[in-house]
Amino acid sequence: MINTDFTHKHIEQAQRLVKENYDEEKQIVSSLPEKISIPDLTYFADNRLGVAAMEGERLLGFLCCYEPWDNAFGTNAKGTFSPLHAHGAINENRELIYRGLYQKASQKWFEQDITYHSVALFAHDEQAKKALFTYGFGLRCVDAVKSMDKIKVEQKTNLQIRRLAQAEIPLIRPLREQLSAHLSESPCFMYSTEQEYQSWLSRAEQRNSKIYAAFEGKKAIAFIEAIHGGENFVTELHDMMSICGAFCLPKNRGEELVQNLLNVMIDEIKAEGCQWLGVDFESFNPTAYGFWNKYFEPYTNSVTRRIDEGILNGRQEDMI
Repeated sequence: MINTDFTHKHIEQAQRLVKENYDEEKQIVSSLPEKISIPDLTYFADNRLGVAAMEGERLLGFLCCYEPWDNAFGTNAKGTFSPLHAHGAINENRELIYRGLYQKASQKWFEQDITYHSVALFAHDEQAKKALFTYGFGLRCVDAVKSMDKIKVEQKTNLQIRRLAQAEIPLIRPLREQLSAHLSESPCFMYSTEQEYQSWLSRAEQRNSKIYAAFEGKKAIAFIEAIHGGENFVTELHDMMSICGAFCLPKNRGEELVQNLLNVMIDEIKAEGCQWLGVDFESFNPTAYGFWNKYFEPYTNSVTRRIDEGILNGRQEDMI
């Protein structure tokens, strides 16, 4: 096995590997769509940040990533992300292949001052997960999916549950504010400054989404929001929606409000032609982790590693 740069000549084999890995995951996650298209990988061949594992002319595996960006994931580090379609490997010796790929790729990333590394893996690919966990990665995010079957739950008749019109979206601002506060607490620690929160709020209220809310009188006590598109190529299917926000007041948790909101949403979007509903959430958010795993099937695990930036300073000192 030889690890080398990922180039245009590897693209066709790489796309086949991604499809094979997807089919493996689909054998376990029955809710995943049958027919999907693997995105073009030319971008990753062009940016020269990827690597390939070769045995003669056969591609055993590859690992690519996006161009780096500053202040990755709310930190002061430069980071990069390898999405679900930007890596893959054959099943035989997959753990060893991923270890070799990451060792070579991380050297490239280090030379670009990239110290925050993130990779989206298939949730049940134990070999790939073990390879990266062994090399210092930890779980951060999960993508999950469900079919359009409604949740078996008692229907709430004492509350008003409806989809919000565009002009009504500000009614859930207090819930969004409490969601932001929740995410800043232990064990999430996803802090946002007031400026960052207002910027996020402005974007959230202007996006083309479907929002459903439950009301006590005129007060919104829970909401759920979905959009077209998400964090990976599976979510780009035209007949799939992705949940991008949800919150229920703590005093109303346990009353199955979000389950009822989900059922109302499922009824409407199924009638509009939607076949799948997805969600992504932070694994370190215990409320989200406990809820979404009850009703959706996880199919990705995004893992992250932040290397010691002191190594960059040491490199600079050696060059003086």
